[in-house]
Amino acid sequence: MYQEEDFLPISAIQHLLFCERQFALIHLEQIWDENVLTIEGRLQHKSLDQGGQESRGEVRIVRGLYIQNRHLGLAGRADVIEFHREEKDEATSRIVSIEGWPGFWRPFPIEYKHGRPKPGVCDKAQLCAQAMCLEEMLNAEIDQGALFYRIPRRRDEVYFDEFLRQEVERAADRLRQLFAAKETPRAIKDDRCTHCSLNDLCSPYSTSGQRSVQLYIDKQIMGANADKL
Repeated sequence: MYQEEDFLPISAIQHLLFCERQFALIHLEQIWDENVLTIEGRLQHKSLDQGGQESRGEVRIVRGLYIQNRHLGLAGRADVIEFHREEKDEATSRIVSIEGWPGFWRPFPIEYKHGRPKPGVCDKAQLCAQAMCLEEMLNAEIDQGALFYRIPRRRDEVYFDEFLRQEVERAADRLRQLFAAKETPRAIKDDRCTHCSLNDLCSPYSTSGQRSVQLYIDKQIMGANADKL
């Protein structure tokens, strides 16, 4: 079990699984750059992080709730958690009672993304990590949540199966390895670079080649010496 001073941010799961170099630039080197999407996303998350609650029929909506998981050593704020009123039945492990709220409720986490769906499982794993935090805090099972993408404007449901949970476990372990090593991985140039806000700072086209910096320097010295002959 990790103590609070050892917690890592849940958002780092998404950065890591999207690109380990992006994770290192943001979380190890504290480098950040913004484009239109990140600015709009930051403003959106700022309003969500301010918190608040509202009720819509049989659903209660909680914004900006602080969540944590001591087993994973992760913490952060959930964008939105919907609590759906349920009748108490045999699926008691999926519903909770909350002080001050009459009845029983099924938690359903939602993560807001300002851009388009990304390839791979990085967004899904971030949401699954939030669900695993809630499970530990509420002593309940959460089998699904949703990602809401601005482009296209839709809600994609995510099922927290065993594969996704194992991805979160592996990512949390990898986070600690990289934090301990304090080394930034070399850039890998591919389609992910196109819409990354760190593209200019990362310089994937100049740092992802197979040749080392020393080979480049040696070549320049050899060329300079050739000119003198």
